[in-house]
Amino acid sequence: ALNSKLRDENLRLGAELAVAKHIQMMVLPRASELEAIHGVEIAAYMRPADEVGGDYYDVLQEGSRVKIGIGDVTGHGLESGVLMLMVQSVARALQETGEDNPRQFLDRLNRAIYKNIERTNTDKHLSLAFLDFENGRVTLSGQHEEVLVVRANGEIERIDTANLGLPIGLERNILPFIATRDIPFNSGDVIVLHTDGVTEAEDQEGKLFGLIRLSNSARHYHRGSAEEIKTGIIEDLMAHIGTQKIHDDITLVIMRHK
Repeated sequence: ALNSKLRDENLRLGAELAVAKHIQMMVLPRASELEAIHGVEIAAYMRPADEVGGDYYDVLQEGSRVKIGIGDVTGHGLESGVLMLMVQSVARALQETGEDNPRQFLDRLNRAIYKNIERTNTDKHLSLAFLDFENGRVTLSGQHEEVLVVRANGEIERIDTANLGLPIGLERNILPFIATRDIPFNSGDVIVLHTDGVTEAEDQEGKLFGLIRLSNSARHYHRGSAEEIKTGIIEDLMAHIGTQKIHDDITLVIMRHK
């Protein structure tokens, strides 16, 4: 009886994870959307883990404004997938209303998500950063992983986002904690966004891929197209992981100035 109970539970969890994976992949931007954006090339990769985390990325365009979001919900499973879907929907709605102030955007998104999380009685939250691109200017807001910038000459800049926000869904009012940072972004420059599934991926010996390897990989491929840079980094990452099981979602977004 215990065996059949365990089997039923495994089946239920398997079905739940399959649904969560499907939800996660369902709302990703299409290649045709990314190709239609002027002035920049954007290429993205997402691979849900066996356990399914709640990685989020999106590319939202409204007129000449492009907004790229990247985030990571705490925990795994269906609840994380559903929260990620909420974030995607609220961000899309705010972009459609024409909210172009990055601080207000994050604050309003957080208020909506906070109220929804309150209803669910879960302790979930997420790291979330946005990158706004308009007229050759890039503005970064929100707290997530470090952002890498590879300059056209191959120089690497690492931008810490710890002081640009708070996790989403933890506090009702995060406006006082949200800051922005303008990043010069010129022809041939590349911006690399990632979730911790990239940098914390382990090899056979338990060594992490890490930011240094990610930076070196990005520099190595930076003269290629956004698609080539993405493919190169993912190949390096998969070679590092080898036959190890992938425990966390892997998300990578490349933005290259034409």
